[in-house]
Amino acid sequence: MSVTNPIEGSASAAAAPIPGIDRGAAARNGWTRMGQLVKSLGPGIVTGAADDDPSGIATYVQTGAQFGYGQLWTALFTLPLMTAVQEACARIGAVNGQGIAAVVRAHYGKPVLYAMVALTLVANTVNIGADLGAMAAAANLLMPVPPAVLTVAFAAAVLVLEGFSSYAAYSRVLKWLTVFLLAYPATALIVQEPWGELLRATLVPHVELSFAFVFIITGVLGTTISPYMFFWQASEEVEEERAQGLIDATGRPKIDGSFLRTLRVDNALGMLSSQATTWSIIVVGATVLHAHGVTTVSTAADAARALEPLVQSFPNAGVLAKGLFAAGIVGLGLLAVPVLSGSSAYALSEAFGWREGLSRAMPDARQFYGVIAAATLAGVAMNAIGVDPMRALVYTAVINGVVAVPLLLVIARVAERRDIMGDLASGPLSRVLVWLTVLAMATAALAMFVTMSAA
Repeated sequence: MSVTNPIEGSASAAAAPIPGIDRGAAARNGWTRMGQLVKSLGPGIVTGAADDDPSGIATYVQTGAQFGYGQLWTALFTLPLMTAVQEACARIGAVNGQGIAAVVRAHYGKPVLYAMVALTLVANTVNIGADLGAMAAAANLLMPVPPAVLTVAFAAAVLVLEGFSSYAAYSRVLKWLTVFLLAYPATALIVQEPWGELLRATLVPHVELSFAFVFIITGVLGTTISPYMFFWQASEEVEEERAQGLIDATGRPKIDGSFLRTLRVDNALGMLSSQATTWSIIVVGATVLHAHGVTTVSTAADAARALEPLVQSFPNAGVLAKGLFAAGIVGLGLLAVPVLSGSSAYALSEAFGWREGLSRAMPDARQFYGVIAAATLAGVAMNAIGVDPMRALVYTAVINGVVAVPLLLVIARVAERRDIMGDLASGPLSRVLVWLTVLAMATAALAMFVTMSAA
């Protein structure tokens, strides 16, 4: 009989697998759960990425270039506000199995409905035009093709993507396009930053009572909490329910706590990633441009300079920065323009009771796809009048900041009404945050007009 050394025996026991537990299976189950979570994410992640569209990038770069770190706090302070607003929108869609316009049509009068839809269509169309123009200007940095030709080409690509691909394939494409957002956080990490100053600027609000400052603040709010995001995320939750077979013959969804938890995680991750990118873009604009005397971003080439530190170790850093910037603007534009035109199509189709949805084939939802085509072509036409793309992007953000206020008033009311939302009506925290968002955006818009008249 052999004798086992107690110390060796205890070490062997510690190294031996515990009976009844398959560590390989546990690890595989962990990866499976992670994969299932990633697959379940969609509307929130895509909406968050679309929030940093070309209009957002231009506004945030201009913010950093013009005011340095002075408006960096907006990235943190708007995070809970936009998260609450988008959660409320997503919940409205999920609970009712209908988009926001359809819910408003059922519970409010036509004047409210038509005013909401009209404001959304105007804001979205201007945004589409500005984004298409920026995509063309960015691509023109790399290829000697007239911007007008590039604008038409990008519009055609968007229409093909939305009209002739399945919803599953389309949603996968949108998710992959979000990777272009990584360029700005990567740049922020490699640039020598005054981290103490960044922390202070992030946590302590800085306000200047000048028209220029308030104008950009309104633009930051407008491109962060935008009208198209409200309609898009609500309607995409309905698309998810259809894809999962959760809507019964009466049109009412059968959702459980698991669906709502996934909705909220998806939304929270989407908004967090959006604001982390926003923070990074403002930092890069301030560190790379403002600190070196560049306070106005008037061309795509100016905006591209913000990414030069990311490729400065290469011989042709300027060319590579332009390429990276162009890829990001084009990629995010291909993500944002379908979201913009799609949200217009959802809003108008729901308002008039047309068959709608990207999960439907084009012959089954002609009016829906017709609105997508019309909105995209209107954006192309806007560029034909010679609007400066970079200036248009910032002004678009400001327009969104003004238009969002009346839309948020309706959304806040719908989300808290128990006769519409039942037991899933907004709780105290949601109500406070959404109404604070209304107050903040209304105050910014009012202050902009007041300072404009005083300037």
